[in-house]
Amino acid sequence: MPLNIVLIEPEIPNNTGNIGRLALAAGSNLHLVKPFGFEITDSRLKRAGLDYWQHLNLHYYESLEDFFIKNKDANMAFLSSHGEKNHWDIPYEDHIFLIFGKESVGLPKALLKKHEDNLFKIPLFSSQVRSLNLANAVSIVVYEGIRQITS
Repeated sequence: MPLNIVLIEPEIPNNTGNIGRLALAAGSNLHLVKPFGFEITDSRLKRAGLDYWQHLNLHYYESLEDFFIKNKDANMAFLSSHGEKNHWDIPYEDHIFLIFGKESVGLPKALLKKHEDNLFKIPLFSSQVRSLNLANAVSIVVYEGIRQITS
């Protein structure tokens, strides 16, 4: 049942470390698309991921193009505050790729436009909040997927 968590150009090492720990706990694969906003050896990344990092099923990509070439036939869902459909409407299935953008700007606009039929959001119930922390958003989406797949 492994889900695939994809972080496109992650910027904050602590978020990536926490998402790595989550991926391992959820039995998911973690895919990281360069460039990163940190060095992969950053102590904050390792501290947030604790000693779990070495146990991850981790995949690195040199670019967005590299990622899409290597995963061209994969089922993908794109997460963005610009989505119209909610995350619980994702057609979760084994091995789906859950695509998240970088912390500062989210997914690239061209990607949003190209995949608008597979664009989902986590609903926010306050006009005071623009978006959720990336690690929190990934947690919400991944565990909803596990709930649906295993129910």
